[in-house]
Amino acid sequence: MSAARCRGAALLLVLWLVALLTALVGAFALSARVEHMQGRVLHRGAAGGEAARAGLEYAVARLADRDPATRWLPDGREYAWTFADAQLRVRIVDETGKVDLNAAEQPLLAALLRVVGADSAQAEALAGAILDWRDPDDLGQPLGAAEDPQYAAAGLPYGAKDAPFESIAELELVLGMPPERVAALRDHVTVHSGQAMPDQRYAGAEVLEAMGLEAGPLLEQRGMAPETGLAAELGGAGSGTYSIDSRARLPDGRDAVLQVVVRAGGNGLPGAAYTPLRWKEGTSAPDG
Repeated sequence: MSAARCRGAALLLVLWLVALLTALVGAFALSARVEHMQGRVLHRGAAGGEAARAGLEYAVARLADRDPATRWLPDGREYAWTFADAQLRVRIVDETGKVDLNAAEQPLLAALLRVVGADSAQAEALAGAILDWRDPDDLGQPLGAAEDPQYAAAGLPYGAKDAPFESIAELELVLGMPPERVAALRDHVTVHSGQAMPDQRYAGAEVLEAMGLEAGPLLEQRGMAPETGLAAELGGAGSGTYSIDSRARLPDGRDAVLQVVVRAGGNGLPGAAYTPLRWKEGTSAPDG
């Protein structure tokens, strides 16, 4: 091979090496940028999550406040609080202010279903199906019978549980229960109170209406000054089992949400202020 051809081959090899190195450097730079962006997202998500967690901790402390003027009440009102550079909105609902799926009778369940959008026939049928899901016998309800034969006729591979609800999510398994009804009921029902009738002091508008009460005046009364009216009547922090919704907004517009059900007290754990019964958290990107 002539010297000219050797020089040409060497030049071509060098060009290929330069192109390969350029591609490698570009890929490394892109990977580093992606990892940097992911790190920022994770950092902001962690910061938002910790801010929402701070809202939960602060809410539990304020519930136990002995001063009626500064105590937070578990009746669904929204409280604003600032933690570091995050703006928080916190809502607390005592679980006794909700309809208990394991204790409420058919008329209350049907009334709540009507309030959240079911027509009368569907409400009666679904209320019956809820009762058949939780009761230990195999006798169908007069309205909305939903025992094993009805589940089999609907082509479902399971039957009525014949045991108490362990979570609200079990509503999705109840015969004939549409997903939109589960979504509409979720904020108004519980499995933690054990009471046949909700405590109207903590109930929201939908539950009050289902109880046959006029919600407007009762909710307006909760807006009284802390030292008067309902706030003074409560005189304490409620039953001790609460739904807490803590939402933190960071300066960049990112939101972090923490939705929990907790029971006051650490269940024997040293230093614990509460015991979690349900825990759900998430984040959302900035608007725009």
